[in-house]
Amino acid sequence: MSFDLITPAHAQAMTLPGGSDLMTFLPMIAIFVVFYFLLIRPQQKKAKEAKAMLEALQKGDEVVTAGGLLGRIAKLSDQYATIEVAANTEIIVQRQAVAQLLPKGTIKGL
Repeated sequence: MSFDLITPAHAQAMTLPGGSDLMTFLPMIAIFVVFYFLLIRPQQKKAKEAKAMLEALQKGDEVVTAGGLLGRIAKLSDQYATIEVAANTEIIVQRQAVAQLLPKGTIKGL
């Protein structure tokens, strides 16, 4: 009892004679293009926006830190930002710890 579903003659007919190497790598190239436009490019854009936001920080800006603290920038240096989180209470954080710039007056509204 033989379970040959595809005879050797049919199997040979299904292969492409002299198959192109480009056709072999085309699915891999297509997957890379999809990954680039769906994952890599948006991540690079987001990183560029975050860098621009950190460079544009000024004294008096209201911010949210990566830890979730809200405050107003009291002092800035190249590496650190001093943030006033309450009256006469200041914390020093790295500039990279600033996660979001808030619109003016946000803290008073809370």
